[in-house]
Amino acid sequence: MAGQMVNEQGVNEQDANEKIVKRLIDCINDRHIEVMDELFHDDAVMHWPQSGEVVRGAGNRRGIYNAFPQLPTITPRRLLSGGNLVVAEARLDYGGPTYETVFIFEFRDGRIAKETAYWSEAFQAPEWRSQWVEISST
Repeated sequence: MAGQMVNEQGVNEQDANEKIVKRLIDCINDRHIEVMDELFHDDAVMHWPQSGEVVRGAGNRRGIYNAFPQLPTITPRRLLSGGNLVVAEARLDYGGPTYETVFIFEFRDGRIAKETAYWSEAFQAPEWRSQWVEISST
């Protein structure tokens, strides 16, 4: 495991970080948002550049997730990790609109310290590009 960080329990930190992201996705999909407190640091920051919002701390995170009109169902596409970063590509389904999303998670001491999320509603590919592209099913 050259070049990979191993924690005191002998677990590859990248694998451990990916498991935390998978657990986060599961807790949102299962509507058990209280689990988020185990996964994020109390001083964690959530940054949503498209709306310009920054959510600082556990109290604000809890407030938002407890007031969410409808939590999405998250379908992960892939996870990429290295060091203290995990990038997750996913589809968010709010029971109508769906969003293609990229999450960037930064870890500190085995918990999420920062989440940056970008999302875009899916759109129909323009016809003028059709001779040069393939249409993905995911």
